[in-house]
Amino acid sequence: MYNPLSRRTPPPPTMLFHVPILFLLLCSFTANATTTATTTPLHLQVANSTCEGTLYPHLCVSTLSSFPDLTSKTLPQTICTLVNHTISEVTHSSSNCTDLRKHLPALTTLERRALDDCLSLFDGTVSELRTTVADLSQAAIGSKLYHDSQTLLSAAMTNLYTCLDGFAYSKGNVRDRIQEGLFQISHHVSNSLAMLKKVPGVSSPNEAFPEYGEAKKGFPSWLSRKDRKLLQAAVNETNFDLVVAKDGTGNFTTIGEALAAAPNSTTTRFVIYIKAGAYFENVEVIRKKTNLMWVGDGIGKTVVKASRNVVDGWTTFQSATVAVVGEGFIAKGVTFENSAGPSKHQAVALRSGADLSVFYQCSFVAYQDTLYVHSLRQFYRECDVYGTVDFIFGNAAVVFQNCNLYARKPNENQKNLFTAQGREDPNQNTGISIINCKVAAAADLIPVKSSFKNYLGRPWKKYSRTVYLNSYMEDLIDPAGWLEWNGTFALDTLYYGEYNNRGPGSNTSARVTWPGYRVITNSTEASQFTVQNFIQGNEWLNSTAVPFFSGFS
Repeated sequence: MYNPLSRRTPPPPTMLFHVPILFLLLCSFTANATTTATTTPLHLQVANSTCEGTLYPHLCVSTLSSFPDLTSKTLPQTICTLVNHTISEVTHSSSNCTDLRKHLPALTTLERRALDDCLSLFDGTVSELRTTVADLSQAAIGSKLYHDSQTLLSAAMTNLYTCLDGFAYSKGNVRDRIQEGLFQISHHVSNSLAMLKKVPGVSSPNEAFPEYGEAKKGFPSWLSRKDRKLLQAAVNETNFDLVVAKDGTGNFTTIGEALAAAPNSTTTRFVIYIKAGAYFENVEVIRKKTNLMWVGDGIGKTVVKASRNVVDGWTTFQSATVAVVGEGFIAKGVTFENSAGPSKHQAVALRSGADLSVFYQCSFVAYQDTLYVHSLRQFYRECDVYGTVDFIFGNAAVVFQNCNLYARKPNENQKNLFTAQGREDPNQNTGISIINCKVAAAADLIPVKSSFKNYLGRPWKKYSRTVYLNSYMEDLIDPAGWLEWNGTFALDTLYYGEYNNRGPGSNTSARVTWPGYRVITNSTEASQFTVQNFIQGNEWLNSTAVPFFSGFS
């Protein structure tokens, strides 16, 4: 074969150097190479060492190498610099979405709503990343700051994928215009999570869910003594800051009006009593409404109800009857309902992205996608959840304790899935832990139970993680237990576990044989998913007065 490079021809005149000039040039090159060898390799060596173990090492090294003072930084300082760099990219993506929202012609209503979701989620992401920087800038980073940072970074990543999920039913190319930037941001956050695990003396490599904490008198310790008393007190023994009543006997007749009147960014508990009645409204507890508590008259008595759904052009994120993102939110004795019906597909009753949120003796009623446990740390105690397809879903670190999970009658040819957990990254500290609960058929499913398949869950995202511990399972559960999402997707990366369950549906002899599924036989492994180890509950649940146990019982 002819190779033109093999022909030997004289060099052009511009290549005929005078020997002294050539010597000087060679000396200059050698000097530059020596300088490079004594500076850049050290910089790159630090970057390579710091990025070891990340999922996106090339991006990690190239980004860290751009930091001029990398060699003088501690690991927490390096993570802070990377997170600050990521904040700038989030801000740029937010500006890009704003421009698309304003100037892109022929946007559909769904696309506009999806872009609105993105802008809201970006605001939350920036807030979570800034708090992470503040936490990691402390002189001493103990276990609490480590777990808080891990939680915030996990939520920031979840927000980015939630933004993209909003375009799932869009036929346009809006997602294509933004996804590359969001994937890069997500990879930065992933790398930050991986590096965080290497901070000396604070990581918990043997804990799957190091988020709940010890129990105190039946409650996680994140709840104060005052909040515990509030949750345990009868309605007529509780002092309320505001009262909502349909009949006009309170301060307001709608929940939305009471929320608007509640203080912003309060560090003390603000209690709103919602008297019995059906409140037909969509409600959002925004980020600045912190430490709110709703007290209702009980399940089925105080009902918040609406019917937004994806068929009518809402995103799943916006379909929620009640959406909560204000930190420290507590609800007791309230029913959250989306009445759209099974033919309307995704229709959320409650979406929670509120860190350290608690729901006690509440119910959640809908069909597909009933309860969206979106992000951060959440605890549900003595609650009832009703639904059909993927009816507990999201990417929070969430524990259900002493709850009843009821599968309803779905549409023809549908299957019931109790869970669809959305963990995107192996370093996220998220998952669904179901402890001492009842898994059962609702009244409308019982007569036709044999006509529909029912499964414990399926993997919505690649690292989906769900466990059932010490729970009772009725005979509606298919012997395989779990269902594929799409072919072999996530079957070797998910973590699905069952431990010490009982009832006719708990027999594991015919369960799936996926690499990621396991029958847990070791109590040490199972204990990773308790309130104490999963959501640091002992550090915050005590203040809410919701009863809980930090272990299995």
